[in-house]
Amino acid sequence: MRYTLMEKQKDGLLLTGRILLVVLFVKFGLGKVVAFASTSAYMASADLPAPSLMTFVAILMELGVGLAIAIGFYTRPLALILAVYTLIAALIGHPYWNMGGELRYDSMINFYKNISIAGGLLVLIATGPGAYSLDKR
Repeated sequence: MRYTLMEKQKDGLLLTGRILLVVLFVKFGLGKVVAFASTSAYMASADLPAPSLMTFVAILMELGVGLAIAIGFYTRPLALILAVYTLIAALIGHPYWNMGGELRYDSMINFYKNISIAGGLLVLIATGPGAYSLDKR
């Protein structure tokens, strides 16, 4: 009974949560589109194979999958894929355990941010997208 108000707002909260959860992906995915060459150069500096392909994959995941989750399109499977991508990005992009000083601290924050976002995506898988989604249409 004490959660009745929240239950009535569940679908609106799920929509808001989906959008807030992917805002970071969409923003940085757009940044990668605009700066494709420099993003590819960064991927090469991180010793990733096929840096241009990795940049395209990052754009697809961050911008494409991010927008799809925001509108509630294939939410559960895409949230799972994005959670795995986010965990991999944390391990590859933020290896704070190999760093020192302020760089170590900044990288540690970003590593655990990614871990937390992956957790939020797992919660989204469990709850589903709510009524305000293409999945429910």
